[in-house]
Amino acid sequence: MKTKLLKVVTCVMVISILMVPVYLIAGEKINLNTATLGELTKLKRIGPAYAQRIIDYREKYGPFEKIEDLMKVKGIGQKTFDANKDIITVE
Repeated sequence: MKTKLLKVVTCVMVISILMVPVYLIAGEKINLNTATLGELTKLKRIGPAYAQRIIDYREKYGPFEKIEDLMKVKGIGQKTFDANKDIITVE
């Protein structure tokens, strides 16, 4: 019984690790001020259209001063910010 439980726990841990994005494992954050469209689409809840809005916003208004400024982009609200706040930076 202990062996079966150990196997189940091990499988769950392996699956959990595989689901973590590579950039999180490496400890690298996505910089909102320098990220390409492709890099921005790696963010949760951000597809190509929203990634382009982020790029357009920073081209029009200049660099983001703080990560919370992401919510100034049309269509990006608290939920999207909360989903990404630990993996984005402006530095």
